[in-house]
Amino acid sequence: MFKMVSSPHTHSGKLTMRIMLWVILAMLPAICAQLYYFGFGVLIQASLAISFALLLEWGVTLLRKKPALCYISDFSVTLTALILAVAIPPYAPYWLILIGIFCAVILGKHVYGGLGQNLFNPAMVGYVVLLISFPLQMTTWLPPASLLNEPPTIADAYHLIFTGFSTDGFSLHQLTTSVDGITQATPLDSAKVVLKEGEYQHLLASPIFASHLAIGWWQINLAFLLGGIFLIWKRIIHWQIPIAMLSTFIFFAGITELLYPAQHLKMVAHLFSGAMMFGAFFIATDPVTASITPRGKLVFGGLVGLLTYIIRFHGNYPDGVAFAVLLGNICVPLIDHYTRPRVAGYRK
Repeated sequence: MFKMVSSPHTHSGKLTMRIMLWVILAMLPAICAQLYYFGFGVLIQASLAISFALLLEWGVTLLRKKPALCYISDFSVTLTALILAVAIPPYAPYWLILIGIFCAVILGKHVYGGLGQNLFNPAMVGYVVLLISFPLQMTTWLPPASLLNEPPTIADAYHLIFTGFSTDGFSLHQLTTSVDGITQATPLDSAKVVLKEGEYQHLLASPIFASHLAIGWWQINLAFLLGGIFLIWKRIIHWQIPIAMLSTFIFFAGITELLYPAQHLKMVAHLFSGAMMFGAFFIATDPVTASITPRGKLVFGGLVGLLTYIIRFHGNYPDGVAFAVLLGNICVPLIDHYTRPRVAGYRK
């Protein structure tokens, strides 16, 4: 007797574990770039995040009486932890990443029933909680290592994260003010503050900016772009969401640049600053929380791009990708409902 199962009977062969590993592999060039420009704190944050995430996943699955090894071995929680670790400042205090991972794994994932049932991108849930609750810690970035007289060593990174001081006794605030004060936050945050005062030339005079592009940030975004293209080539993600998101943002940012050239960063600078490429290829394309229909992916990507533009150019937060993705996740059921492919032979 054959076992009776419901259709479809074919399988693509794309196991969850394999997909997650390909995404992690595609992130490695950007992580290496972030390590080169911002120091060893990236590795420490990633180690903390992954270790705590695996511990939480193991504990929750045991409480839910699920096979813990099966849940851990699909690498979904590892990828969530890695995304959040890359998104926060490399030298943020250790408790920050622990709180973020707790919110991502518990509130963003398991409170809905686990992988495949969560409504929101778990990593962005953790990131937004941190950004709203601890704005100072979440916007305190060291300048790129090339602008520092003495870049932090791995021992400095460890002490900064766990004690708040380097091995020489300098606090993170003292290290950030060792270069022009505009570099102590993300370039988008600094630009928003400076441009509100009408000091566009002062912004370009900052050592972190070169040809309208922020040193370190555009290289990392370029690495995420190449990693995203690799994922599209491997058919791990679909092209519709990133293309729609970036095209929508370019359209509105380009119009704004033409109308108000000295009141905002250049459109190209926006594309290669903050989490734009990271969000377009690695966050918005989450297969669980994004739209699943071909037309729906275009609508969802366009919506995320539009919301990112609105928040960056007209909101109080400098980046906006995380908020845009979560707001887009809310609209996914509605988008999928109205963009479902018509069944052959069916008429409305």
